[in-house]
Amino acid sequence: MVEEKKQLTLILGVIGADVHAVGNRILEYAFTEAGFKVVNIGVMASQEEFINAAVETNADAILVSSLYGHGEIDCRGLREKTIEAGIGNIRLYVGGNLVVGKQDWQEVEKKFLGMGFDRAYPPGTMPQEAIDDLVKDFGLNQKC
Repeated sequence: MVEEKKQLTLILGVIGADVHAVGNRILEYAFTEAGFKVVNIGVMASQEEFINAAVETNADAILVSSLYGHGEIDCRGLREKTIEAGIGNIRLYVGGNLVVGKQDWQEVEKKFLGMGFDRAYPPGTMPQEAIDDLVKDFGLNQKC
């Protein structure tokens, strides 16, 4: 569990025209159980909805999910929009089936890191990996 000292606020959602809700709910449950405050904006969310929710809640990170393969298109320009909104330092995480077709994951990851994401996760990544990364990235202590 994440210590109560600093409860991180996470904006979670599925970007673009993607309607994959089951994974989104699983992630919400996993992050909440790990002690994070999760603001789930649901499916078919625009970049602006992610950013507005982050601004309104003073969020620490935005977690973008995409399963229908168009994440590369849907996520392009998100970092620039966070900068325009005055939250350019917010951590950005993305995961799922982010591109169409079978592509080398290292190349896909490089694309997303180049777009300003702090971390990118391939299909099939377990929620615990992202939880561990959040704990590490924010310098949190975990209770055992």
